[in-house]
Amino acid sequence: MFMNDPGEKGQRQSGPGFENALRTCLLSGIVLYDAQSGTATLSPEARQVFGMPTNVGSEVPIASLPPGIAEVAKDALEGKSVSARQVSFSNDQGRRSVHVSAVPLKSKSNDATVVLAVHALSTSNPFLQQIRQLDRLANTGTLAASMAHEIKNALVAGRTFLDLLLEKNTDEELVQIVRRETGRIDAIVSRMLRFAAANTTSLKLVHVHDVLDHALRLVQPQLNGASIRLERAFHANPDTINGDEYELQQAFVNLLLNALEAMSEHGELAVVTDNHSLPNGSRCLQVVIRDSGTGIRPENMEHLFEPFFTTKTTGTGLGLAITRRIIEEHGGSISVASNQREGTAFTVCLPAQPTTESHPVGQGHSAQSKT
Repeated sequence: MFMNDPGEKGQRQSGPGFENALRTCLLSGIVLYDAQSGTATLSPEARQVFGMPTNVGSEVPIASLPPGIAEVAKDALEGKSVSARQVSFSNDQGRRSVHVSAVPLKSKSNDATVVLAVHALSTSNPFLQQIRQLDRLANTGTLAASMAHEIKNALVAGRTFLDLLLEKNTDEELVQIVRRETGRIDAIVSRMLRFAAANTTSLKLVHVHDVLDHALRLVQPQLNGASIRLERAFHANPDTINGDEYELQQAFVNLLLNALEAMSEHGELAVVTDNHSLPNGSRCLQVVIRDSGTGIRPENMEHLFEPFFTTKTTGTGLGLAITRRIIEEHGGSISVASNQREGTAFTVCLPAQPTTESHPVGQGHSAQSKT
């Protein structure tokens, strides 16, 4: 999970998509070299491969291109076979490599023309980072499935013993919490075993306020330990959506822990819900989790939901990535805004579902409560 740190107000921006990185990797261009005039005519793609400014014309002296390009053209004129030769050079965008193949239209002649095909070798960070990330995710999936299998086997004996202990415990609320959380662990482990399969989670009508109440109960020790002031304002009515209660609880606990880790003692945490109308006429149940922490650095905003990105020495960088996946699987969205030294607010928007079901108003369903 990601810990907030000093920064300015900002919105998360989408990083370079895999398809864009792949397009960059496959970028190819054509260069026509006229040996008599010593000029080269470049296609727009070739200029892009070489990282040339847009205001540069398509016809340039061959000497203005990377030295290796002129050498390839010379070898082709001399009748040497040139196929996929690697040429490396530096420009304003850093170090770059291209593959160059050349074919002379008229060999061994001063007025010959050489056709050069240049193909970008994307050693640039976006593409390689995407490849490495996919590889890490694949390895993580294999590891998770293996661990889940072992945990599930051990959990069978553990739950049997735990049930015997709970039967002797007189604290009914504690018994219910322990049984609920044990069931949640079992459900999470089962989902890990189905990691490679398509998501088949069955959704049912869920009261978001109940989910938030339980998530807040789970982080209550951290709230008390750091003397965090909690503002709870549940205004959404109705508060029902189609969802998976355990997964939503996991997402909200991630966001709450993220907020608590961003604050020092005597900070303020706000959890606010409301209903909003979207431009398409549908209704959105909005949940805002806001902390009074130190905010997020602008350079970290666009990486916030990326798997394995974290600024903590002991973090995995998966908390917010998992949270976004859960929210998006529920047809919702999540965004973040941050102010320097004023804190961070995560806003979750989920498709609201009207209901005629009667639901008792509990502690978390008051208009506003503070602890």
